[in-house]
Amino acid sequence: MKKNNENKIDLGSGNIGKLIFTLAIPAIIAQIVSVLYNIINRMFIGHIENVGTLALTGVGVCFPILILVYAFAALTSMGGAPRAAIMLGKKDKDSAEKILGSCTIGTIISGIILTIVILLFGERLLFLFGASTATIEYALSYLRVYSLGIVFIQIAIGLNTFIMAQGFAITGMISILIGAILNMILDPIFIFALDMGVKGATLATVTSQFLSALWVLYFLNSKKSYIKIKKENLKIDLKIYLPCLLLGLSPFVMQVTESAIAIIFNSSLLKYGGDIAVGSMTILNIILQFYTMPIQGFTQGAQPVISFNYGAGKSDRVKKAFLFQIVICTFYSLILWCLTMFLPTVLISLFTSDAALIAYTQWSIKIYMAVMFLIGIQISCQQTFVALSNAKVSLFLAIFRKLVLLIPLILILPKLITNNVLGVFLAQPITDIIAVSVTVILFIIEVRKTLREIKE
Repeated sequence: MKKNNENKIDLGSGNIGKLIFTLAIPAIIAQIVSVLYNIINRMFIGHIENVGTLALTGVGVCFPILILVYAFAALTSMGGAPRAAIMLGKKDKDSAEKILGSCTIGTIISGIILTIVILLFGERLLFLFGASTATIEYALSYLRVYSLGIVFIQIAIGLNTFIMAQGFAITGMISILIGAILNMILDPIFIFALDMGVKGATLATVTSQFLSALWVLYFLNSKKSYIKIKKENLKIDLKIYLPCLLLGLSPFVMQVTESAIAIIFNSSLLKYGGDIAVGSMTILNIILQFYTMPIQGFTQGAQPVISFNYGAGKSDRVKKAFLFQIVICTFYSLILWCLTMFLPTVLISLFTSDAALIAYTQWSIKIYMAVMFLIGIQISCQQTFVALSNAKVSLFLAIFRKLVLLIPLILILPKLITNNVLGVFLAQPITDIIAVSVTVILFIIEVRKTLREIKE
């Protein structure tokens, strides 16, 4: 692949570790800033005078819908971007641009449909997802404004993966930073200075993501981008689009089931522990982003390297890239787990000053995140299956972890344990242990087979 920009990186040569870090560091920085945005956003909401705790819980109830929006962005982009990178590895630029065009129009269509559905059925969904009469006002206030920016959010998140897939690490980072930093600036202005409360928080999100989407579209139509959004490719070509959807099903199912899990967690906790248990879960979900988003940023950096070299038939570089990736991700998750277990109050106090909620979350976090140091292994293996275009195994693992294990355990364990809320939280660590064991076994079997096929 030719270097057509100073930020462009040759994915097919050079030291693997240095190459992955060059791509991953901007992605990690972007993800960390995104995590900080979510933290600061919740901090502002949680400290709104007199209603902070209820407002934080209300916004937490919206979490499943927010995940669903991300899921539909992943459906096309997380399937399309690796396929585009593989085509670039094969030096087939035309096919890569057709993939980009189909995924662009698919992302826009899904965003419009989601907007209509949420505007029509938002309130019913929120009650279903764990809202109470005390929190529905704040949840609905947040969701109605958020729904108006869904198309922009999906473009900003989804199409940015095609920038990263080309090796434009710094540009991909800038795409995320634009939205995150602007959001952090606008939050206090809208929430406090303009006295808009929860509605101000979501207006800040929509405004910042709109500008981020404009930046992504500008770049993918500029001379700097190796592949471009072309008018003639803006159509749903099923021969091109369906393989992208198939590969994207794994991250899509992971996100959708995450939404379903959030719904079941919230409704179960509301039933057995009330609003304080749901509020605790809101904080746990934010802290969980400390684990997942930097790791996802790192795997985003490794994905173009793995996909490109897989397409180019360079098995040794594929193997080295994965081994480097899993070591770094596992080390990071272990360090963060130690912080979570031994200094939980430091993290929890960022989001609330309510003594009862702090005490409750200090207890729940040590159960819910008991084996979270395994998350680096899980994400590394699963994202590598996506990078290698192994849709079947990737989809199976997504379904197995969430639908076969976690959801049934959330529903069953509270009935078997006297402390019902303890049973709900225990579902997470039990699932993690089983899921990681199965993932590693399948990974060893499938990747060995793939590497042999490349050599042949």
